[in-house]
Amino acid sequence: PRLLSQFFFADERVTRVVAEINGLDAELDPQQYLVLLNQIHLSQAHLLAVLERIMEECIPTQRHSRDYLVKFPEELLVDNLGNHMLFAAECLLAGTFLEVEESDGAQLRPQARNLLCSLELVRTVLREQSLSQPSSYPEPVRAVLIQFDRLFAEFELSYVSSLVAVKSPEEIYRQQEIIVLFCETVERALHLGYLTQEMIDGYEPLLMFTIPRLAIISGLLIYPEGPLSLERSPEEMSRVFSPFYNLLKKIRDLLWVLSAEELCLLERSLCTAE
Repeated sequence: PRLLSQFFFADERVTRVVAEINGLDAELDPQQYLVLLNQIHLSQAHLLAVLERIMEECIPTQRHSRDYLVKFPEELLVDNLGNHMLFAAECLLAGTFLEVEESDGAQLRPQARNLLCSLELVRTVLREQSLSQPSSYPEPVRAVLIQFDRLFAEFELSYVSSLVAVKSPEEIYRQQEIIVLFCETVERALHLGYLTQEMIDGYEPLLMFTIPRLAIISGLLIYPEGPLSLERSPEEMSRVFSPFYNLLKKIRDLLWVLSAEELCLLERSLCTAE
């Protein structure tokens, strides 16, 4: 049950698979080579998962900030992102640029080298610790973990930034404005009886359509200075709404001519129409 013991066996598996790959002629046995590549992928992922748990246990208050993850596109925020970063670092160090431009790869290579060297040091130190005192984390162990955690975070941010356009602080703030708008929309809809708490607690599927529709009306009429403010240029709006700038103006113009009763009738119909 001890994490250092788990790390020892996970590290042994990685070492064994790497040795098998190095001793195999890929041209003579391509099928076995693919099998081993899959095994190294799985074993490294397991090793990183155990290492993550060790860092949470050993240096929970000294972890490098991961606040930058909110800038990443959602499709990149997957469970195996860490393993993908390790594979990317290995490719860069080998001079292979699979996903990034060659000029970006050349700039990333020193970070990749530092990261992989730090990982090797961590593996060595943790193996020695697991064989001597598998229940404690002395200061030298903590130091190498802190360094690895920092180098990993720095490489992850640099690599992804060269791969895709990460969100700017302004875009993150605009998304937070949208979250606030949706929350205020739900609160207003509950107060007016458009929605019930039971619908929300029960994850009523219709809410996926109802709440965004009501939020558009709220954003255009009730909170006109919020994220749907048409006083802004399309470039100043969130990318969620900026493509529909002209359509939103037409919707606002139509809403302006409605009476209070007509607006209420419209909102109620939006809560039932599919």
